[in-house]
Amino acid sequence: MATTEVQNAPIENTIEAPAQAAVPIPLAQSSAGRVSGKSWKIPKTATVRSNLPRGVKSTYEERMEKTTKEKAVKALERELKEEKKAEIQRRREVTLERKKAAEEKKRLEEDTAKMGAKRAARLRRRAGRTKKINH
Repeated sequence: MATTEVQNAPIENTIEAPAQAAVPIPLAQSSAGRVSGKSWKIPKTATVRSNLPRGVKSTYEERMEKTTKEKAVKALERELKEEKKAEIQRRREVTLERKKAAEEKKRLEEDTAKMGAKRAARLRRRAGRTKKINH
């Protein structure tokens, strides 16, 4: 009969307090909290690739710093090339101007010599001499 008394005992005494069920269960550090039941297997991790290029291994900020530095260097190189090109162009223009000035001077000298020869010929004709006599 003792069993019937235990069975007829108030239900309130056998139910535990609901406050204890609110404690979170800690999860293992794996995907979605799954843990293998096979203790001899190590948990999988990301593959460590040692032969990757340096650019991939570095952080985004480091790569951005590197690219900004490279852009600055390229801009400076471009500027220096443009300056060098401008200097070469300036020298060409100066040389061309000198050449044109020399040609113009030579042409003027030839014109003055020609004009002087014409004037001398005119004076000789006035004096009554011809080319045949004068030469």
